Amino acid sequence: MQAKLISEAHGDRTFVLVFETDDEVLEGLLEHARTERLSSATFTGIGAFRSVTLGYFELDRRDYLRIPLEEQVEVLSLTGNIALADGEPKVHAHVVVGRKDGTAHGGHLLDARVRPTLELVLVEAEPHLRRVVDPNTGLPLIRPDL
Repeated sequence: MQAKLISEAHGDRTFVLVFETDDEVLEGLLEHARTERLSSATFTGIGAFRSVTLGYFELDRRDYLRIPLEEQVEVLSLTGNIALADGEPKVHAHVVVGRKDGTAHGGHLLDARVRPTLELVLVEAEPHLRRVVDPNTGLPLIRPDL
């Protein structure tokens, strides 16, 4: 993955991240967040995956149903955020992908391998956000530091 700072104003930074074939998306985002010491950010992206695992949160199980797609798909929309959980950055991302027959599938992004590229715009956000585990769902949910 390549990253470039394209804008910086009033302490906020905007980066372009370009992932290449076989890069794993969540690993790359976490690495970038740690390197740049991001405590809060939002991102959007488009591109393509050679494989992706989507997740659907089953509330009664308090866990994700894993939905693997082991095929080339277009990333129609990728959106998410980064917030701190126990002092470490945590990525929360949702994605909609398109298959070659035109059908779309979406959900929580659990794992994705790029092919040939994924282009993200990541914007550092204020105020800084943190995640706290919700006792009702077991999910680490954003709680703004206001």
